[in-house]
Amino acid sequence: MYVIAVIFLAALIRSTVGFGEALVAVPLLALRIPVAVAVPLAVLVSVIVAATVVVQDWRYIHFRSAGWLVMTSLAGIPLGLWLLLKFENHLAKMILGLLIAGFASVFLLANSLIHLKREHTGWLVCAGFISGVLGGAYGINGPPLVIYGILRRWSPQHFRATLQGYFLPASLVVLVSDAALGLWQPAVTRYFLVAIPGLALAMLIGRYLHGKIKGEGFYRCVYVGLLVSGGLLFLQGYFR
Repeated sequence: MYVIAVIFLAALIRSTVGFGEALVAVPLLALRIPVAVAVPLAVLVSVIVAATVVVQDWRYIHFRSAGWLVMTSLAGIPLGLWLLLKFENHLAKMILGLLIAGFASVFLLANSLIHLKREHTGWLVCAGFISGVLGGAYGINGPPLVIYGILRRWSPQHFRATLQGYFLPASLVVLVSDAALGLWQPAVTRYFLVAIPGLALAMLIGRYLHGKIKGEGFYRCVYVGLLVSGGLLFLQGYFR
């Protein structure tokens, strides 16, 4: 029941706002099951949620933005892996958590400070590359993408759908890599099959809640999500 509840919560968060489930799913799952099982399980849930949103809302995806984000993030992954080997993991997570929380606080207090009125290749490249670096180093690639979406002031539908347009191929690459490296254990499949009813219910509720949150209300939820993500990341680093 514990694993089912965690997957339900993670899928609900992802389905509602489009990001943020990774910082919830993996640490909570790892309290009860091995990390080697928790990580592939969380990635599998990410693939299912992203694929569902893409199929349902593909018309809202900014394909050019998603394409640039995917390509540039792949270029950043090797640097992220290098950083993982060279620097103290817990200290970097604390600093990163504070930076994310700081960005969220600025947006909450002055959300009209910066507004990109059209697609900007430079910002896209930076967001994608930094996302790849963070993903390679710490498995956390969402915040730079979220910040770009905020700056572009995408509608809630475009925001969620475009992020899933990025997360789907990115998560699939990780999932295939895990399987190729032999990291896919029978326990991953077993836990996933048991959690399917709760996962489906979470996606239905999340889609309903997403449709109810409009305009500035949606972005306030996004800012709070970033703030919580930064806080959780800081605590992960602090408590190692």
